[in-house]
Amino acid sequence: MTEHQLWHVPTPATLTAYPVEGGGPAIVVLPGGGYARQADHEGESVARWLNTLGIAAFVLRYRVAPHRHPLPLLDAARAMRFVRHHASEWGVDPLRVGVLGFSAGGHLAGLLATETAAMLPEGPHDDIDRQDARPGVAVLCYPVVTLSGAPAHQGSVTNLLGPEPAGAQLAELSLQHRAGPATPPVFLWHTADDAVVPVDNSLLLASALAAHQVPVELHVYPNGRHGLGLAEADPAVGEWTTACARFLRTQGW
Repeated sequence: MTEHQLWHVPTPATLTAYPVEGGGPAIVVLPGGGYARQADHEGESVARWLNTLGIAAFVLRYRVAPHRHPLPLLDAARAMRFVRHHASEWGVDPLRVGVLGFSAGGHLAGLLATETAAMLPEGPHDDIDRQDARPGVAVLCYPVVTLSGAPAHQGSVTNLLGPEPAGAQLAELSLQHRAGPATPPVFLWHTADDAVVPVDNSLLLASALAAHQVPVELHVYPNGRHGLGLAEADPAVGEWTTACARFLRTQGW
């Protein structure tokens, strides 16, 4: 386990590496926290679980409020590029780098998976910036998907965009409007009675992905509070890790 600064100038954004012996695929993990903080239980323990599947994991501590969009997305894109740039050092296959996010981290993972622009800050640029920032697969766990309407998580909206975001920006950053034929395969899970981020978020995204014929697997569990992470104490919801592992294998991870 080693921690790395993502940028040449000091920022709060860091990437902690959990490599595996023998090399293979990798996944960048984005903890949730409403774009206000980083949930610790959605970081290292998730990385260790991925390691048991033979997958190298990299936990990103991206910038949150008072930092605004697009800084979290730039951090996520930089993390993907960073992993691919250093792939030979960690034994990672640069063609098999995915992303996994929880709640607001799920929204950020979805932005990354659906973005078509370069996702680069203003220069100067370096060799890391030459790498592809797009994931080959995305796992979104009880994600924030829509930024407007009843299902929206207003805390995440305010922290990401400020107190009075424009309607056009809300639509632009709502994942169901961003899904398209180039979106990578997606695994989604949610609980039906999530009182913080309603299950409608995952339903909206699954429908949009299916409409574009993007491979998508959705699991909705009847009960469970928001923010369960690996859900090890809940046998029913905890099944998501088994289903996800199976999905990742079918995608070559």
